[in-house]
Amino acid sequence: MKKFLLSGLSFILILSACNQQPQAAEETIVETVELEIYGDSTMTADGAINASELIAAMNGQDSIMVKVKGEIQECCQKKGCWMDVDMGNGKSMTVRFKDYGFFVPMNSAGRMAILDGMAKVDTQSVDWLRHKAMDAGSTDEEIAAITEPVVSVTFLANGVILE
Repeated sequence: MKKFLLSGLSFILILSACNQQPQAAEETIVETVELEIYGDSTMTADGAINASELIAAMNGQDSIMVKVKGEIQECCQKKGCWMDVDMGNGKSMTVRFKDYGFFVPMNSAGRMAILDGMAKVDTQSVDWLRHKAMDAGSTDEEIAAITEPVVSVTFLANGVILE
């Protein structure tokens, strides 16, 4: 009887082991990010600092060559010839492109950008601010309300990578 029970038990264990489904190998999901490069086609993202760190990186200088990463808040809706990049704390910097040599897509707002070029503390004239407001689709009243120049950080980009 013992042999019968042991044989039956062994048979049941073998059957249950055979009926188990093999565990599927874990799937590895690789997410690829499509990058778009404008301007300097040799540009890479290596060494970029966050835009929120730019003022500290300038360390009291009025301009520096730097690579910066930040979110695009607004972009020229006429040609894509300028964009505003978030610097944190409610501040943004206007980015223009070296020698007017390239533009970015007009639907770039909300995307991350890596910029390579010259950051500079600069005075933006009333004419430029009004032109920028017109490009952004501001109303005539909003444009007319611009009466003072603004001192802020601007950026002249040699190249831009959009993520």
